[in-house]
Amino acid sequence: MTRQSPSFGRVDQIMVEERAATFTKRSIKAESKLQGLRLVFSMLDLTTLEGRDTPGKVMTLCHKAMHPAPERYGVGPVAAVCVYPNLVRPAKAFLRGSPVHVAAVATYFPSGQSSLKTKLEDTKVALEAGADEIDMVIDRAAFLRGEYGKVHDEIAATKQLCGTVHLKVILETGELVTYDNVRAASMLAMQAGGDFIKTSTGKVSPAATLPVTLVMLDAIREFFFATGIRIGMKPAGGIRTAKQALQYLVMVNETLGDDWLTPDMFRLGASTLANDLLLQIAKCVDGCYQSGDYFSLP
Repeated sequence: MTRQSPSFGRVDQIMVEERAATFTKRSIKAESKLQGLRLVFSMLDLTTLEGRDTPGKVMTLCHKAMHPAPERYGVGPVAAVCVYPNLVRPAKAFLRGSPVHVAAVATYFPSGQSSLKTKLEDTKVALEAGADEIDMVIDRAAFLRGEYGKVHDEIAATKQLCGTVHLKVILETGELVTYDNVRAASMLAMQAGGDFIKTSTGKVSPAATLPVTLVMLDAIREFFFATGIRIGMKPAGGIRTAKQALQYLVMVNETLGDDWLTPDMFRLGASTLANDLLLQIAKCVDGCYQSGDYFSLP
């Protein structure tokens, strides 16, 4: 189906912030909390994007992704691990036979400040190594100059190269300044063929916030009503506690519905979140907290 263009529109800042604040006040019944925590864990993208990353470090991350906790806690594997393109091949080898996907950042992550040729070559390296998903960054400078056509065409070219491999488009919302810009960039990314829209690289503050994520979810809903196409959502960066993660889960459910409550449609990019989720799951199962070092680091 051709992806067509809803108008960018404007965002009611007061409404968005007040509505987002309501999700911080919701209570979840004890019998639903454990189910929610396990679901959130299955939606994680465990990530390592540091200059000192090595195949050995990636192996440790992959082991955590596949075997996060003792079986009695009922915690399955995460959705994906996310690495630099040069580390996709070892990640694929470590994860062979598991359902965990390998995502790679590309298009001159995290700045996006390079030529389209370089960005596509970067993406091609990841794809040839076997990446299941590509997390690209938009050129925020071009977007803020109003060069929407350039941003659109770079996303479209990257998606064409990806083919059936899922493309997550990182907006880096902390640099977009306004909710109107976040909405416009969300619409642009979806129109250009992105399969997911993602808040942040994790390298810029602020990263994911409830109001920004709500603006993006509302854009996804409008795009779905206009085109019939479901686009995924990934808030990333700054989500550190299970309590915060559950707030995002409730917001997705109330904004987009049950169809988005799967790892195929909703992800959380927050590696530091993993252990807090496991500690809270252990509390629900055992009736007491484990020590902070009971679970391995991501």
